[in-house]
Amino acid sequence: MPLLHYLVVQKRSSTSGLLRRRPRPRQTEISEKRRLIVMIAMSLGAFGIGTTEFVSMGLLSMIAEDFQITEDTAGVVITAYALGVVVGAPLITALTGMIPRRRLLLILMAAFTIGNGLSVFAGDYEVLLVARFIAGLPHGAYFSVAGLSAASMAPVAQRGRAVAFISMGLSIATVIGVPAAQALGSALGWYTAYGLVAVIGLITIAALWFLMPHMTQMRPTNPRTELGALKRSQVWLTLAMGTVGFGGMFAVYTYISWTMTEQAGLDPSWIWLVLMVYGIGSVAGTWFGGRLADRNLEFGILFSLIMIAAVLTSFYFTSMHPVLGVVNFGLVGFFGTSLVPSLQIRLMDVAGDAQTLAAALNHSALNLANAAGAAIGGMVISAGFSYSAPALAGTALALAAILVWGPTFFLRRRQLARRAESTEPTTESA
Repeated sequence: MPLLHYLVVQKRSSTSGLLRRRPRPRQTEISEKRRLIVMIAMSLGAFGIGTTEFVSMGLLSMIAEDFQITEDTAGVVITAYALGVVVGAPLITALTGMIPRRRLLLILMAAFTIGNGLSVFAGDYEVLLVARFIAGLPHGAYFSVAGLSAASMAPVAQRGRAVAFISMGLSIATVIGVPAAQALGSALGWYTAYGLVAVIGLITIAALWFLMPHMTQMRPTNPRTELGALKRSQVWLTLAMGTVGFGGMFAVYTYISWTMTEQAGLDPSWIWLVLMVYGIGSVAGTWFGGRLADRNLEFGILFSLIMIAAVLTSFYFTSMHPVLGVVNFGLVGFFGTSLVPSLQIRLMDVAGDAQTLAAALNHSALNLANAAGAAIGGMVISAGFSYSAPALAGTALALAAILVWGPTFFLRRRQLARRAESTEPTTESA
């Protein structure tokens, strides 16, 4: 009998040991290898977000046919997602400052997965719009929290590279995720593309659950603290640079299919290659932008804006040639995305204790740039100009962003000088 009792106790002990969750380490306790693995897990979530954001553009015709609506009406699906990003980024980050960052990332990815899961089972157009709005809500907040977490775990001199690593997931999605989801949607129905994204979300949740450490170096905040970012002029000026400067890229991207077929005479069957070249340029540009931010943050932003203006001007002329136009379009993706890590790091520096909201607002600004750039490009074409002309409108936007950079840079330098003067120890004369 004692032997039987001993075996039962041992059995229960071993079972509870298997079921008991191992305590997660603090961020200061993980190795460099573990930090890299955690960043890959967070980047996988960015990959899923990038896939769902861009694949909708290629699914519109199928959605329109399935619900018996026009493609213009189906395009509101994209607007619904973008609206979710713009609304969700500041709202979620302002209200969730007290939630530990690890837990918040899991919640955000769960909401993202639910939104895409609902998209799969949307029985009518209205339900699909709601599902896309829900899927967009955690977009900006996820990138904000994941980027700040990566920067918090990284050495100070590598913050730009850490933020760029997370953004790399979105860029890689344009090369791999979007074509794969598009092919799946074309073969089995548009809803299966969102099903693939939901699966990516589930894998990300599992990876974060087992790998993400407790972010003890990231202090909790409250809504009042986060909203304090809106009182800082440097936050607004940085957001303005992103909204204006990034808009030119979307003025070209939105109409690239017509530009390359109507202006350059490219066969429509090769548009996938055009988009892939752009995606490869974005991946390389994100990598380059991270190192640019670590090397010289302020002048890195200026360099990116100058190069955006240059490559957009060049695209106006090269878009008449299929090969040169495709290569130039890849450069548009390269220098456009090189701007993002620097803007993210700058917002972290100027936002004080409200870094989460400021970083999330960056993604709201970039989505506004998406909408504004597309609208401006559309107005240029509607005015009777060629499909190449939006590139010059994009150049004007980049130049306008450079004009914003000037006073922003000098105002920041003056603020830092005043802060340094106020902290210098005073010496009394004898």
